[in-house]
Amino acid sequence: MRGNYTLLSVWGIPIRINISLLVFLPILAWLVGSGEQLATYETMINSLAPVGVDAAGLEDTDRWLIGSGAAVGLFASVTFHELGHAWVAMRYEIRVESITLWILGGLASLSEMPREWNREFWIAIAGPVSSLLLAGACVGALAVLPAEATIVVFVVGFLAVMNVVLAVFNMVPAFPMDGGRVLRALLARNRSYVGATQAAARVGTLFALLFAVVGIVVVFSPILVLLALFIYVAATSESKSVVLGELLGGLTVADILGESTPVEADDSAAVVFDRLVGSRRTDLAVAENGRVIGVVTGEMLRELPFEEYETTTAGALATTDLPRIDARTAAFDALSGLNSSRTSAAIVEQEGTPVGVVSRNDFTTVLDVRRETVTF
Repeated sequence: MRGNYTLLSVWGIPIRINISLLVFLPILAWLVGSGEQLATYETMINSLAPVGVDAAGLEDTDRWLIGSGAAVGLFASVTFHELGHAWVAMRYEIRVESITLWILGGLASLSEMPREWNREFWIAIAGPVSSLLLAGACVGALAVLPAEATIVVFVVGFLAVMNVVLAVFNMVPAFPMDGGRVLRALLARNRSYVGATQAAARVGTLFALLFAVVGIVVVFSPILVLLALFIYVAATSESKSVVLGELLGGLTVADILGESTPVEADDSAAVVFDRLVGSRRTDLAVAENGRVIGVVTGEMLRELPFEEYETTTAGALATTDLPRIDARTAAFDALSGLNSSRTSAAIVEQEGTPVGVVSRNDFTTVLDVRRETVTF
């Protein structure tokens, strides 16, 4: 996620804040501190605190202090929630790469998501449990806070309520939220991991549609609409990623690499055209002095005037600034790298020597074959 800034580190995990949250925090502070909102919170807080609070007697400065404290405290609570996930993940020896706070909450980035249903279950549910524990601590604090500490009582009471809301809302079975991951874990007890993911993703898209309708038609909430979009994109992406991982499981880049002979750098574009047609490919590796230096594609030929086919060389057409991938790299990791770098091909190396070029089309060909033979 772009626009992230590291605030601190907990257990060696960098805690990052996204620019979207920095923009949203003042708005949230104003929303919490506004008169109507405080009146609502007053009713809930008075049901929890032995000392009563009165929103009507607050000055504007008090309202801003309450709003600011509540906004910062809310995202501190989100951090605590994500640290709950992180703690359990580390107990399973899974590396937590970072925790990012943004406008819609928090994201704990794990190096891998365990496929054992019980591990995913406990990692997923640890966040809501942490929020409930923090809510209980806030309720306990309300029991000992003096009546004259009105601002502190408001903030602590607000956090008690919001941590319960955070726990309950995250347990909605809208994958990839915590509840959705719990759903996938429970489904994976008696079906394949891919099948469980696809089922949980479908439930997530239904909730995304529900949130979008409510956010547009019922209450007009841009945040709810944004959440619906996030859930839909994340659910479909997770489903596709898991399916790709299953289809490419056990394969390396060497297995994906095509067997076509590279064209020479001094071959003409006409030769390249004949080779592309003859091999039924859309791209070919280009070699110079026996070493692969880049790739030439059919798209490059389409942009070249036909009368220049005999005078233009493959080396002049080739794209040479390609990423390099070791032939032993897992196929799924290589495809993810291509997608991240937004390049269509990469030079494959074996013991440091370029041996060929692997492209998205090579992956597509293998995936088409695997789809015909692999069942989920």
